[in-house]
Amino acid sequence: MPQIAQLLDTWSSQVFWTLVFFGITFFLIGRGMVPKVMETVGLRDKQISDDLAGAQAARDAADEQEEAWRERENANRAQAQALIAEAKAKAAAASEKKLAAAQKRLDTKLEKAEAEIDAARTNAMAEIEDVALEATQDIVSRLAGTKIDKRSARSAVKKALANV
Repeated sequence: MPQIAQLLDTWSSQVFWTLVFFGITFFLIGRGMVPKVMETVGLRDKQISDDLAGAQAARDAADEQEEAWRERENANRAQAQALIAEAKAKAAAASEKKLAAAQKRLDTKLEKAEAEIDAARTNAMAEIEDVALEATQDIVSRLAGTKIDKRSARSAVKKALANV
């Protein structure tokens, strides 16, 4: 076979040109381009890590500010609650005073009204007694035809009214 016979003649030439081609490729790409690409990748990685570190620092600062704000807000809320409780206590005390004064006025009016009612009751009973006394004297004089004295009639009326 003639192709196998040519193999030894062309083999050394193919190896030479393959080594030349790979050598040129190695020096151009491996020694020229790859370090520049790796440097760019390293710079990009460094910039990304710096940006991430800056973002984390900003987040930490924002968290600290938020925590400080929350503490101030909680303190303000507690102070407002204390003010509200104080205002409620003052309002309750004022209401209690007003209610006590109103109750005292009502009690005074009630006592006065009860005294007036007792006086009216006493007057009414006295009038009823007088009317009953006159009626008793009149009934006895009409029915029995005798006249009864006021003292006897009054004692009889008092006995009858005591049972009512």
